[in-house]
Amino acid sequence: MTARNRPGPAERLAAATARTWRPIVVLAALFVIWWAVTAAGLIKPYLVPSPARTLDAVLSQPAYFAHNTWITTYETVLGFAIAIVVGVLAAVVMVYSPTVEKSLYPLLLFAQVIPKIAIAPLFVVWLGFGLSPKIVVAVLMAFFPIVISAVTGLKTIDPEMLQLSSTMGAGTGQTFWKIRFPASLPHLFSGLKVAATMAVTGAVVGEFVGANEGLGYVILQANGNLDTPVLFAGLLIMSLLGVVLFALVELLENFVLPWHASRRRTDIATTSL
Repeated sequence: MTARNRPGPAERLAAATARTWRPIVVLAALFVIWWAVTAAGLIKPYLVPSPARTLDAVLSQPAYFAHNTWITTYETVLGFAIAIVVGVLAAVVMVYSPTVEKSLYPLLLFAQVIPKIAIAPLFVVWLGFGLSPKIVVAVLMAFFPIVISAVTGLKTIDPEMLQLSSTMGAGTGQTFWKIRFPASLPHLFSGLKVAATMAVTGAVVGEFVGANEGLGYVILQANGNLDTPVLFAGLLIMSLLGVVLFALVELLENFVLPWHASRRRTDIATTSL
């Protein structure tokens, strides 16, 4: 794609709008169905509260929800950032050392299979009731998709490209930064988008086990008090947090990888509709 044919900011904005209006319409339709079902009394209010009662639960105590949302956001973002650093470094070591890959890969798979809710109490015992166990669980949840996607991306480079860089005198570091790492970014971003949502789940799971603040604590308290409006509000905010993180990663992907074929196909498809 030449500079002349490359879509400008206005065209990218139009393409982004074309990609997002359909999910917004679906969400609006689900909201209408939710409102209609509760307004008609088809479901008891103590089972599914109305949108108005859910919104009122948030507006009646905004500081409470804002504080706990911030706590979960902090745990999620920090755990996600740590998972990115550790996951990418682990992937690089595994790609450049087959021995390390053969030794670590089964352990990574074994650790991923273990339910995090089952081992989260151990982190509370070891690290206490502060932020640390929640961040650790968020890291564990986000780590696996990052390292797997990074390994896949780093391995998909054409061997002829590596041979060409070697014949041109490029060192290992130059080959990595100029060829191998840029080529792995599409795969890596796919893993990052999955990991972003899983980091939210990990932080909330850690709060379920032992916490006195955060969205997980809000949901547990509401469940114990049979306060379904607060419970639904906590679930909706948690979901919104995951969607926002996913969208931010995708926005970063659009900025970093405007040259990738998937981006070009998406822009062409959306602008043609």
